[in-house]
Amino acid sequence: MAERKHEKFMRAALEEAMKAFEKQEVPVGAVVVCNDAIIARAHNLTETLNDPTAHAEMQAITAAANWLGGKYLNDCTIYVTLEPCAMCAGAIGWSQAPVIVYGADDEKKGYTKVKGQLLHPKTKVVKGVLEQECREVMVKFFKSKR
Repeated sequence: MAERKHEKFMRAALEEAMKAFEKQEVPVGAVVVCNDAIIARAHNLTETLNDPTAHAEMQAITAAANWLGGKYLNDCTIYVTLEPCAMCAGAIGWSQAPVIVYGADDEKKGYTKVKGQLLHPKTKVVKGVLEQECREVMVKFFKSKR
């Protein structure tokens, strides 16, 4: 049952990734879920905003915190199509989100390449949800750039 729910929300994150793709942004999408409802949707906007911090996760965390009226995402799950970078993992840690679900590993810039604890110690990580679909959108994007 949890697997089906994870796939449902990862598909919503993939929809966001496709919005980024259409804008010629690196196609990463994220959604924040609270009580089985999406409260925030976001995708990369680094090119659009000329802001290197405008990653999908950062945009989604900000939107979710605004929706909740507080900085902690204690009852939320963050879904993202690509393994978060160190910056985003740190922000997720500060948000105290208890669960993060991601699709594809990021072999170059993923937070797991960094030594030390970036996520909150109690955060549960679920990886590999719709991994193939998440990876394919990245491969397609970077092939179009060559």
